[in-house]
Amino acid sequence: MGVFNASLGKDFILVGFSDFPQLEVFLFVFILVFYLLTLFGNTTIIVLSRLDLRLHTPMYFFLSHLSFLDLCYTTSTVPQLLINLCGLDRTISYGGCVAQLLIFLALVSTECLLLGVMAFDRYAAVCRPLHYTAIMHPQLCQTLAISSWVSGLVNSVIQTGLVMAMPLCSHRLNHFFCEMPIFLKLACEDTNGTEVKMFVARTIILIFPAALILGSYGHIARAILRIKSMAGRRKAFGTCGSHLIVVSLFYGSGIYTYLQPIHRYSENEGKFVAVFYTILTPILNPLIYTLRNKDVKGALWKVLGKGTDVV
Repeated sequence: MGVFNASLGKDFILVGFSDFPQLEVFLFVFILVFYLLTLFGNTTIIVLSRLDLRLHTPMYFFLSHLSFLDLCYTTSTVPQLLINLCGLDRTISYGGCVAQLLIFLALVSTECLLLGVMAFDRYAAVCRPLHYTAIMHPQLCQTLAISSWVSGLVNSVIQTGLVMAMPLCSHRLNHFFCEMPIFLKLACEDTNGTEVKMFVARTIILIFPAALILGSYGHIARAILRIKSMAGRRKAFGTCGSHLIVVSLFYGSGIYTYLQPIHRYSENEGKFVAVFYTILTPILNPLIYTLRNKDVKGALWKVLGKGTDVV
């Protein structure tokens, strides 16, 4: 197989789900509905967090960042996927592919770090309530948010630079967007050295925040067990459990995609796994974290002019 020099300007072909033509209509409708819900839910969270003073807290500050991330990284992939499913155009230019890879990886890396920050915020709120305002002061919140964004961008620039410098054996990408493992599979040279460097970066981005989340929720669980009211304990465990389910879906699919050896990576399986963190998780975040929350419901009714109290 000959070497394909992508930088010469030849377009990439995104195979998408064309290998499963019987699923394309269903997937188009399913993905379009979820994308529209994602836009609505996350935009609502951002607007409410700005308009209602009751939501000017560290928790909702981070949640508004999370919603903005979800809006951006779904928009970086889903419109292209919808066009692909319609069969209108399955190509993407070299520059467009690099931009998509860079933007998507930066946003996903930032979300990995931000979810760890949010877990620490919940730990401080539940386990250190008397010191919470002193710990999570506005300057620290801004520093943590900015650090997550900058670290995610730096990680993306490094990894995108490494993978796009490799010669490729084909311009046919068996995926619905330009994702890192696909390029490693198509490389015409030994990728062991590159994979080791990427593995170290991905471990920092994925495993460290995941460990922080598990540790934080472990302390939160112990604090919940001290609650004397069974109803209060059940409610707290229900909330924490739903948070952990969403986090597990996001990190689980991310670890499967980015931490397994490239020779074991299945392109067809990878496409369906990618649906979890590009389409399902972004709609679950506003549902789990905020739209079920009494404060958010109260803010929503207030904005709609239908009262301020929600039971």
